[in-house]
Order: sequence, then C-alpha cells, then structure tokens
Amino acid sequence: MDTTITGTTSIVVGHDGSQASQQAVDWAADEAERTGASLRIVHAYQLGWPAGASYRPTAQEADEARGRAEELATGAAAAVRARGTGVDAVATVVHAAPAATLLDFAHAGARLLVVGNRGAGGMASLLQGSVSQQVATHARVPVAVVRGRTATPGGPVVVGVDGSPSAGAALTLAFEAAAAHGTHVVAIRAYVPPSPSVLPPGAVEAEERAHLRESLAGWQDKYPSVRLEALLATGRAAKVLVGVSHTAQLVVVGSRGHGGFAGLLLGSIGQQLMHHAECPVLIAHRPA
Repeated sequence: MDTTITGTTSIVVGHDGSQASQQAVDWAADEAERTGASLRIVHAYQLGWPAGASYRPTAQEADEARGRAEELATGAAAAVRARGTGVDAVATVVHAAPAATLLDFAHAGARLLVVGNRGAGGMASLLQGSVSQQVATHARVPVAVVRGRTATPGGPVVVGVDGSPSAGAALTLAFEAAAAHGTHVVAIRAYVPPSPSVLPPGAVEAEERAHLRESLAGWQDKYPSVRLEALLATGRAAKVLVGVSHTAQLVVVGSRGHGGFAGLLLGSIGQQLMHHAECPVLIAHRPA
C-alpha cells in the first residue's frame, strides 16, 4: 500500500466505501483532472469495541479489517485510473482516527481536502460528530464537502462575502474554481434589514451595497477572464446560500467571518449549508 505523500499539487479525499464517499472521490477526481493535481484516496479505519470493555480484536479480525479497507481503497483508486484521464490516483490505508489522519495528510502539502457529507464505518456521521468538527475547524487547507448535485453545466460558482479576511480567501478560491470550470462567479452579501422604525430601509441598503462594492474592489482586474456578478440579498445568510445552491455548481465560503456569515463553521450557518446545500460546498481556510 502506497504511503508516500505528494506535494502541493495533490488532492486528498476521504473514502470509506459509502455512497457519499464514492461521490466525493468522483468529484475529487474531476477536480484533479481539471487542475492537473494528483489524487490521494485515504481510508482511515478503527476497530471499535464498547467503551470500557476488556475485549480486543483478534489478530485474524484485525487482518480481515485491514484487508477490507485495502480492497475498498485500492478499488477506488483503480476506478479513477481506469477513466483514462491521466489522473495519478494512489490509495492509502491507515489504522487510526479518521479526522486526525485526513488532517495529517492534508497538512503534509495537499492543496485540497475532500470529504463526503455522510460516511460509514470509521468515517460515519462525518458532518454530525467529532470528525466533521475537527476536519472543518482545524484544517489549514481548503475543505470541500461533496453533497447534492455534483454536475451542473453552466452553473456559477457562488461565493459568500462579508469583507472579512476569510472572505478574501473564499473569493480567491471562487475565481480559481470558476476559471477551472469555465463559468462565472456570483458574489453574494446577505443582510437582515432592521425594522423601519430603527433605520430607513433605503439607507441600510445603500450602506450594504457600498460594503459589497468595497469587498469586490479589484477582484475583476485580478481575474479578467472570469465574469463577476455581485448580488445583494436580504435574509439570513444560510437561507440565501442554500437557495442559490439549487442552480450553482459550487458554493464557496470562508471559515471565519462576521456579519451575516459569522461563526460559519461553529454555528448554525455552516451546519445548515453543509446539510442542505444542493451542490458541493468549498470552505476556504487561510494557511496558518
């Protein structure tokens, strides 16, 4: 089993044999083909037993578990290579905690970490338990959560912006993804209008629009070949982004923000987006 780690042109994807993880592998393989990256398929597994019990797996059980894991991982890598697209796909099996393993491989030089929105075995409940929290919160590379539709020809890359440093990282990824996919960027700023008795609606809209223009200043010049569409939306950020995900091929968000996107990964906004978006979600982590 290959255990070497490729450099900064690699994409790391978690795989456990579930349908969601296979969808993540397929999406990651497409990204590798588009960007010329190599692909590392990581299967991390643990042999579980009831907490506090004295039972430990026998050597035969351990060997059988390892064999199943290797079969799944090598099969997934072989399927990617069988596409004939030239993607360099390798499989790695590790008997260790899934979240820590994926983070270790990603932090060793990968450009992107990809996971499915549901798992099985060692990666079960990826977005509902500690694995998702560790991967989403502690990654130092962008994290793609593959869910919903994974092919939307002509659909835009949608990015949430709020003027924070994290939003800047999200914009970079959004433009790069749009260029790779041959599509355009839709940058969205969402806000909840205050009561008219507090502030005039027109004044609030003008201020929010000014913030949006400021957040996007200079980005079109950096990526002249990618069309940029700016959209100011009223409503909760999560609801707005989930709504536009129905026609998007990718939604990009920052890992930390303020205003409508505050606490993206640790609060309800990120959870809603990763559970309800109709397309893959890309979380833009800034390098440490």
